[in-house]
Amino acid sequence: QVQLVESGGGLVQAGDSLRLSCAASGRSFSSFAMAWFRQTQGTERECVAAIKWNGRETDYADSVKGRFTISRDNAKNTVTLQMNSLKPEDAAVYYCAAHVTAHYTRQIHDYYSWGQGTQVTVSS
Repeated sequence: QVQLVESGGGLVQAGDSLRLSCAASGRSFSSFAMAWFRQTQGTERECVAAIKWNGRETDYADSVKGRFTISRDNAKNTVTLQMNSLKPEDAAVYYCAAHVTAHYTRQIHDYYSWGQGTQVTVSS
């Protein structure tokens, strides 16, 4: 089991960049794929980026491809989401999540541990 804490959210203008971080505690962090999800009020939680246990494979939602980059440091038990060229439609609560296996999926039910979320607001 890993416990996750996100940080780095805030208010930015369209076109700006923001970097989200997720700190994990627990001995098995490197065993699990990780992902960032986001959710706005009244919508389902959406997987925007995922990364394999060893960091060698990543996956992105079409809406963020080319703008967002997910990475992980297993030595530091962290996963980050670099968000560039932010748009108003990127505004959401962003959640870090740990997958039940070493390989990612986009299915919310495949993730067993979640952070508390961090708010990202993008003004136009």
